[in-house]
Amino acid sequence: MQEPNDEIPAEEEILEEVPATEESAENAEVTEDSAPVEEEATEPEVLSPEMEAAKWKEAAIRSAADLDNYRKRMARERADDLRYARGGLIEELLPVFDNFAMGLQMAEQDQDSMIYKGMAMVKGQLDDFLGSQGVKEVEATGVFDPNLHEAIAEEESTDFEPGTILFVQRKGYQLHDRLLRAAAVTVAKAPEADKESETEAAE
Repeated sequence: MQEPNDEIPAEEEILEEVPATEESAENAEVTEDSAPVEEEATEPEVLSPEMEAAKWKEAAIRSAADLDNYRKRMARERADDLRYARGGLIEELLPVFDNFAMGLQMAEQDQDSMIYKGMAMVKGQLDDFLGSQGVKEVEATGVFDPNLHEAIAEEESTDFEPGTILFVQRKGYQLHDRLLRAAAVTVAKAPEADKESETEAAE
């Protein structure tokens, strides 16, 4: 029996190469992309002793300025609180002052009476007290000012320009520069005849 001359190929040679699939290719790409990228290490900036000292000096100056501004603001707010602390109480007492002034006006008809003299003395003490608290009357003469006056009535007048204050119905008061109560006044207005003439002239 004749032996075959051809050698049997090895097992590795028999196996055929399997082509790579798309999934394996994608996995390979993902693996390559997911590889960590080494970041370049940045060295911290090193300041010279002079620059470091200047940096901390500037920060200290800025902090001191902020603290000084805070103290000034707190002192100003406290001063305002003390300045206007009695404003609410004085405002509630204004109707009492009005009634006392009306009573004094009635008693003025007999200036020799002890009642009038006593009330006049008390009126002087009240005025001194209000003045010591920074309270003063609102000036109610001349042209009407909506910031200080309240017009409760109008009256025709040929002697005064429209908007001129004619009478003070109720006094107004200020606490320092803050208005406690506007002065209630009567203001002048142009007569109806003058208004009709102006309208006809305009037409």
